[in-house]
Amino acid sequence: MTLAVTTADHVPTLDTLRARVESHLAGFDRAELSEPPTRQAAVVVTITTAPGGEPAFLLTRRSPRIRTHRGQWALPGGKLDSGETVEEAGLRELHEELGLQLPDAAVLGRLDDYPTRSGFAISALVAWAGPDADIEPDPDEVALVVHVPLTELDRDDSPRWVDLDDAQGPVIQLPIGEHHIHAPTAAILYQFREVALHGRATRVAHFDEPGFARR
Repeated sequence: MTLAVTTADHVPTLDTLRARVESHLAGFDRAELSEPPTRQAAVVVTITTAPGGEPAFLLTRRSPRIRTHRGQWALPGGKLDSGETVEEAGLRELHEELGLQLPDAAVLGRLDDYPTRSGFAISALVAWAGPDADIEPDPDEVALVVHVPLTELDRDDSPRWVDLDDAQGPVIQLPIGEHHIHAPTAAILYQFREVALHGRATRVAHFDEPGFARR
C-alpha cells in the first residue's frame, strides 16, 4: 500500500538522500539512557521508494494474531535476543517481519533511545533499503505494510499535540494519510524527520504515550 502525496521541494532526490541522512546522523550527538535498560528493543526506519519512485519509509500495521499491541501502527522491530547488538536485532526483525534482508552496511546510523512507560528502551536505527525494496511480510506478525512518502512527515498539520490528564510530558501525534500515529512510533519518526532529514538536533524522550500504547 502506498500513500499518494505531492513531492515537496525540500525533500532530496534518492540520489542525494542517502548521503544527506548519513551525514546528519554522523553529526548527531545521540542520547543514551543514563541507566542500562532491563528490556531493550530495536526498530528500523527503512528508507526505500514508493511504487511511484518518491523516497519513502516502511510503516507496518501489527497483526491481530500477535500477543501485544495488536493492530497498532509500528516500525519493524522487536526485542533484542540475548547477546545481540541493536543493529543485529533490528536487521533480524526486518528480515523476519518483512522478508527484507539487508547487510550491516545498510545501517546509516541511530537516533536517541526512547524509554516507554511499559519499561522498554527502544533504540531506533535508520537503514537504507534502496529503491523498490522487495518485501514479503509475515502475516503472523504484519497485517499491512505502507510505503509512506517522506513528505508525509513534513505536512503543515504535523506534528499535533494531544491533551491527556495523566500525561507526564507532551503527547505527540503524527498524521499519516488519514491515520494518526502515536508515540513511541510517532516520537521516533518525528526525530527521524528533524535529525536525519533536516539536520536539526531534536530530543523526543520526554514525549509521552497515549494509554493504549503503554500496555
